[in-house]
Amino acid sequence: MSKSLQKNAEVEVFPATDERWKDIESLFGVKGAYAGCWCMFWRLDRGDFKKMKGEGTKAVLKGMTTSNDVAGLLAYVDGQPIGWCSISPRKDYAALENSRILKRIDDKPVWSIVCFFVAKSFRSKGIMSELLGGAVKYAEQKGAEIIEGYPIDMQTDKLAGQKLNSYSGYMGIASIFRAAGFVKVADASETQLIMRYTAKSKK
Repeated sequence: MSKSLQKNAEVEVFPATDERWKDIESLFGVKGAYAGCWCMFWRLDRGDFKKMKGEGTKAVLKGMTTSNDVAGLLAYVDGQPIGWCSISPRKDYAALENSRILKRIDDKPVWSIVCFFVAKSFRSKGIMSELLGGAVKYAEQKGAEIIEGYPIDMQTDKLAGQKLNSYSGYMGIASIFRAAGFVKVADASETQLIMRYTAKSKK
């Protein structure tokens, strides 16, 4: 992933279907993106995740992908996979459904965006924004009426002036969600928000 994003380069976003499994492996690398997670931290219940982390979580993601059970979206530049975003109906994320911090605010059916991963050499180049836009479009095409995100808010007093480490922004950055039309519906913590986007057909 040594190639940097050239000015005016086109970023394309596609669902992670069967033919893209090798691209997921290439992007995530041997460490599975985040320390063997393979984007299963929110999808599996905590007990299963701890037992399966690594090869087990990779197998779950591979099984979903090769059966075209889309677990997320991939961003590409010049055919190279450079970023990932996990989006599904909230009910499909077991750990999210059981979360006390990110608990449901109502009983409306929502789609949830829970994770971003961008190749190191492509970070801070607007890829998260491209992935978020692609995720909204994908969810709307699948009939989603409400899309929910759980980003960290770098504008809070606690985080003002600080820089993100490699993990802290994995659920997204609030300013990027705001720019995409998401609005805050709840505070999950001092620094994390629950934000929602209403599909265009429902506005």
